[in-house]
Amino acid sequence: MRHPPPADTPRLRLFVPDDLAVGATIAASAEQTHYLAHVMRERMGACIALFNGRDGEWTAVIAAIGKRGAELKVAERLRAQAAEPDLWLLPATLKREAFELVVEKATELGVAAIHPVLSERSVVPRLNRTRLAAIAREAAEQCRRLSVPSVEEARPLAELLRRWPEGRTLILADETGAGVPIASAAARLVRGAPHAILIGPEGGFTPRELDRLRGSPFVVSVSFGPRILRAETAAIAALACIQALCGDWRSD
Repeated sequence: MRHPPPADTPRLRLFVPDDLAVGATIAASAEQTHYLAHVMRERMGACIALFNGRDGEWTAVIAAIGKRGAELKVAERLRAQAAEPDLWLLPATLKREAFELVVEKATELGVAAIHPVLSERSVVPRLNRTRLAAIAREAAEQCRRLSVPSVEEARPLAELLRRWPEGRTLILADETGAGVPIASAAARLVRGAPHAILIGPEGGFTPRELDRLRGSPFVVSVSFGPRILRAETAAIAALACIQALCGDWRSD
């Protein structure tokens, strides 16, 4: 069972790539220094929290802050690194605002990786992976998770299916209604096993794509009920269902 962070956890959290240990000195990035000094108006001696996706969550004191940057002195560990669901999200590419929303909410909902998909009906925006990674990082800092999901390069659906890793179930959000109810499918999934959720584009998958997906042994086709959901809504709804029924929202 997951436990909430201690009540005295600092309100500000930053993700850093550095190793975290008692006494370590971390140099904040220029962006983080600006955030601390000018957005949050923190001063030397203030306590914040740091995490890196490997070593858990730690308190750190701002040892120096100024025009040249900020130095953070690591103090003590608040939480050990905990196992997280091995859950991928494969969203078809959408318009920029909608796709950024998907990345933010998928991070809050605990995905391990986001693999953008190019399907036959996809909107093909110019994805700014640097910006998307920053959105994921900021969402992870806000929601108090201990890792940041990776945001991978967009790849064609056919290529992803051809290289699909053995042992990972792919849950297809089937907008035709032909799949089994998502709650029924989720209840049969093995907790702790690797899973992925595939969300189609605004116009849905083509019949040819659906035939290939349904014919793949690792694909489970699911239905979201009587209403057609927007792609970004479907992604959020699917992740919530999986986390509630067989993910880390369960306490048993």
